[in-house]
Amino acid sequence: MGMFQDFRKFALRGNLIDMAIGFTVGAAFATVAKSIVTDVIMPPIGLMLGRSDFSDMFWLLRAGAEAPAPYTTLADAQAAGAVTVNYGVFVNNVLAFLLVALAMFVVVRMVTKTKDALEGGEPDQPGEPTDKKCPHCLSVIPYKASRCAFCTSPLAAEGQPAA
Repeated sequence: MGMFQDFRKFALRGNLIDMAIGFTVGAAFATVAKSIVTDVIMPPIGLMLGRSDFSDMFWLLRAGAEAPAPYTTLADAQAAGAVTVNYGVFVNNVLAFLLVALAMFVVVRMVTKTKDALEGGEPDQPGEPTDKKCPHCLSVIPYKASRCAFCTSPLAAEGQPAA
């Protein structure tokens, strides 16, 4: 019975539920992104390359036993039992992945900027330290402090020797 209750605690933990929701939304978003790539982006590219459908681009490695080559579509080649390298489908999937990654980057960036704006301040500039260690007691103190809050030792100002 202890194992069941441990599993129940694990399954109902907030992080797991959030992760399940994230996977569900991610799967739905991936479907939309794949549709954008397959149905919107790739047809003009295929038209520019002289093909009607980019996903029908493949290399024939071995003709099928059912019907002789040449095959006009990937579906025809697969129906004939041909061995193919489906690089058009691969390119579609890579573009779908890049589109999803770009969208996630934009969402995370917008959330970060919104969070920073709501917290009422600019994020710290890179390279500008916020704290330092006291040379006497090695406690972490604010960078601009002139005296250690832990050992009360006077600290040197920026670029000056210790007093």
